[in-house]
Amino acid sequence: MRLTWEELGWERVAPRVGRRRLPDWDCTVGLVVGEGAALMIDAGSSLAEGAKVRREAQAVTGHRVTLLALTHPHFDHVFGAAAFAGARIFTAGGSSGVYEDGREELYADAVRNGLDPRAAEEAADALVRPRDLFVWDTWRLELDGGVQVLLVRIGEGHTGHDLAVVVPGDPTVVFCGDLVEESGEPQAGPDAVPSRWPAALDRLLGLGGEDALYVPGHGAVVDAAFVRSQRDALAERFGVSR
Repeated sequence: MRLTWEELGWERVAPRVGRRRLPDWDCTVGLVVGEGAALMIDAGSSLAEGAKVRREAQAVTGHRVTLLALTHPHFDHVFGAAAFAGARIFTAGGSSGVYEDGREELYADAVRNGLDPRAAEEAADALVRPRDLFVWDTWRLELDGGVQVLLVRIGEGHTGHDLAVVVPGDPTVVFCGDLVEESGEPQAGPDAVPSRWPAALDRLLGLGGEDALYVPGHGAVVDAAFVRSQRDALAERFGVSR
């Protein structure tokens, strides 16, 4: 049985675009719906969470999620990826080492942040190993029904491998990953590249434009003015000249 976005606790951002704020870390997942294909953006913080949002997406669309884009390799965004069996998985070019060799650090980070160790171990062991669908610049997807999506490798900022998802339309919707956060100060861990972060936000603004809706990795949907303000705050915080 098909259900509406609202019945499942999702927020409709545009006619074929929705997103859900997940509990615990307030992490956002997104969904872009075509006639016979659906793209999920990020996968949640555990296999159980990934399976839950996959079922919800199928209830909205009436078919399985066939495409998955991971905005950056942090546990709260990727540990549910293995729940999307059969989906084509897109990641930023250069990030393969994290998925191949960084599992122990992802596991440790998840446990430090409060994920049950058994769930963290299960997710780390099952974590997908993307091999083919690396986005080095821009990858254009055409979903059935005339829905176009752009996957754009932003480069370095929140991590060394940040990917944005742009859905052109009225309004254009930009999924920013953790390059933008609304519910708290942007987090800069050991894999952040602070000197490049303000420029990454400039690129997001160039992709979306003044009238776009920007979906942060954590928190409420924001506008271009918010992204500019966060860009300026990050430049001041990290001493980046503009």
